[in-house]
Amino acid sequence: MRWDIFCRVIDNFGDAGVCWRLARQLAAEHAIDVRLWLEDPAPLLQLAPDFAASPVQVRPWRSPLRFDAVADVVIEAFGCELPEEYLRAMARRAPSPCWLNLEYLSAEDWVEGCHGLASPHPRLPLVKHFFFPGFTKRTGGLLRESHLPTRPAVRRRRDALLAGNPDSLLVSLFCYETAPLAALFAAWEDAAEPLACLIFPGQPLAAARAALGATQNMQDPDGWRLGAAGQVRLIPVPFVAQDAYDELLAACDLNFVRGEDSFVRAQWAAQPFVWQPYPQEDDAHLHKLDAFLRRYAADLPEPAQTALAAFWRGWNGAHGAMEALAGLWPEFRRQIKPLARHGRSWRAGLLAQDDLASALVKFCATRV
Repeated sequence: MRWDIFCRVIDNFGDAGVCWRLARQLAAEHAIDVRLWLEDPAPLLQLAPDFAASPVQVRPWRSPLRFDAVADVVIEAFGCELPEEYLRAMARRAPSPCWLNLEYLSAEDWVEGCHGLASPHPRLPLVKHFFFPGFTKRTGGLLRESHLPTRPAVRRRRDALLAGNPDSLLVSLFCYETAPLAALFAAWEDAAEPLACLIFPGQPLAAARAALGATQNMQDPDGWRLGAAGQVRLIPVPFVAQDAYDELLAACDLNFVRGEDSFVRAQWAAQPFVWQPYPQEDDAHLHKLDAFLRRYAADLPEPAQTALAAFWRGWNGAHGAMEALAGLWPEFRRQIKPLARHGRSWRAGLLAQDDLASALVKFCATRV
């Protein structure tokens, strides 16, 4: 059984990260021969430096596409359009391959009604099915490998990250450049609490530098310190591979995440997190944010529910709330422990559902 996964990199690491995790899991846990076609393999070099040693075949998506045969299952990730020469080959294949459009993750209600729907091709004798990841049993589930981070590995990573500062609140920061970091840093300064924030390269680090301006020594090898006593440490860290990132999220007390891949991994880490969806025109990303909040926060007690929603909306600039972000931090900080308990309960509920790779295998089993 061979599967082909096609991916164009739109959200840089996010799209490639999701597709690589899926391809790797299909090969490792379901013994499937997987080819991953990437328009730009550069992110994969950082996400999985050892990808060449994996059973997944990573192929360049170039025009014209060079391929020996059409796969049994063909996945176009996130609405990317398949190459015309590959489509024509699919139409000639007998039997036709199982063709899926793996959609972006959303908690919106309409997803359940669209999951699994068929769409005939307008010109060719082919049918494509829409497959939606999601948070309920009426969707395709979430990416989840069988080897989530273990407690010993997480404890070792936390001890290493907080060496010499065991009482600090440990935070990871992975955001888009539009994140209101100046307001967040101001809130941390005012709080006068020991805090260590790990800042990833790329847009997060660029946004941090812009927020700090000329007030900090950018050459300090130990990062930057804020507050009169320097109690807040902002620590640039190198990009880490996916498995190490998963451990890091589980080791932190609070995680700022973005897009889809890190968003899902934060939920498996079961720690409090703040999500920044990929910014879209007409504030469509805010609808996705509110849809997830309705599900995620439904069982949260007050005032944790209110604090979570207010801070997330402020972080994403909803209805002018960005300007109030600094004032929202103290109450959000007070709810960290209730949010941690809720995170563990939320993860337990998700673990009772099929993971995305298994759901895909079941869906395709009767169609190939």
